[in-house]
Amino acid sequence: MAEPREEQAGAETKRKELAGKVLATNDLVQYQEGTVASRMIVFKKTGTITLFAFDAGEGLSEHSAPFDAILTVTDGVADITIAGTPFTVKAGEMIILPANIPHGVQAKQQFKMTLTMIRE
Repeated sequence: MAEPREEQAGAETKRKELAGKVLATNDLVQYQEGTVASRMIVFKKTGTITLFAFDAGEGLSEHSAPFDAILTVTDGVADITIAGTPFTVKAGEMIILPANIPHGVQAKQQFKMTLTMIRE
């Protein structure tokens, strides 16, 4: 089993390999039956960009984060709640998740998204 530092170094090397290339967003993370898959492609002090692939019916339970985040749908359809208010988002749409406000994600069908978190 690799040590945590070795795994971090390997992940950083993989992220660097993406730089300076044209990338097909939906090819960078694959659907996995019965789960949510993710891949962080940018990890900086100022923010992160993470790709997610949700199998149909999967989701992230309501939670909050200390920073604003932009959820951009790249495939499929999902239900999003922000402070109890429901929204439906589909491929080509985005929604801003405000800092410190509870939000949740539920895939209505297989669904992929990019989550961009901006830190202050």
